Amino acid sequence: MFDPVAAIDCGTNSIRLLVATVDDQGQLVDLDRRMIVIRLGEGVDKTGMISPAALDRAFAACDEFADVVARLGAQRVRFVATSASRDASNRQDFVDGVKARIGVEPEVISGHEEAALSFAGATQGLHPLPPSPYVVIDIGGGSTEFVLGTDQPEASMSVDMGCVRLTERLLVSDPPTREEIDQASEFVDSLIARAGTAVDWSGAATLIGLAGSVTTVAAIALGLDEYDSERIHGSRISAEQVHDVTSRLLAMTRSERAELGVMHPGRVDVIGGGALVLDRIMHAMHMPEVLVSEHDILDGIALSLL
Repeated sequence: MFDPVAAIDCGTNSIRLLVATVDDQGQLVDLDRRMIVIRLGEGVDKTGMISPAALDRAFAACDEFADVVARLGAQRVRFVATSASRDASNRQDFVDGVKARIGVEPEVISGHEEAALSFAGATQGLHPLPPSPYVVIDIGGGSTEFVLGTDQPEASMSVDMGCVRLTERLLVSDPPTREEIDQASEFVDSLIARAGTAVDWSGAATLIGLAGSVTTVAAIALGLDEYDSERIHGSRISAEQVHDVTSRLLAMTRSERAELGVMHPGRVDVIGGGALVLDRIMHAMHMPEVLVSEHDILDGIALSLL
């Protein structure tokens, strides 16, 4: 076993920690994996700034993570920050606060590097590997990454559509109106078309979907009473199932979504937007199913340290 390392991924909606090592076969072994919804990107699309309340939530999570990292003896830590902290005019406040608590400066990475780390994490975590080439989609709170490759990324693009951004901008009613859904679909379709100019997925054999929007849709499609990552990881969800779940979620009120046993409280208000992104991607790509992975950019960050 190697000495443990710590990977932290701070996105628009959540912040996550993985403390891991590797076994003799070079596979990641989790020592601790946790997520806290901090909604760092709340209002960033409108104001261009991370709110004081969001900074407070982020820093409280960093204090918790610092305790876990110290307890498990991880000497190497990598903190990666994505869409919301790329967009915010006051991102230096965020950087300084994280460094004071974690001891390392967060890397505000580009969309292309985010895509590469997501690809590495996703493909490392699937055994046996599915038919290639793969197109990996990572649907976040503020952006979605598209990555095409086999052993490594060959083409990638990040576009500014995610479950938080889409909900705040367009899906504002409870539940969303037909007009809002149509406008959101047109917006998503336009950005998928833009991604398609850089990532030619026409020859892809497998669509791999990552992150909480995808795994939550999968949990609902599988009919789970509660979230079960072992059942969800490696599941194959058809395009028809995704469309059905998306339609159901967009027709529900916030309180109805909150009653679903698989629903994380921090996803209740944005899951409809995330599901819509997945549904429109599968429609545009003519993919019959999505292979769901519980391993993603967090695993890619850990692998980069190991």
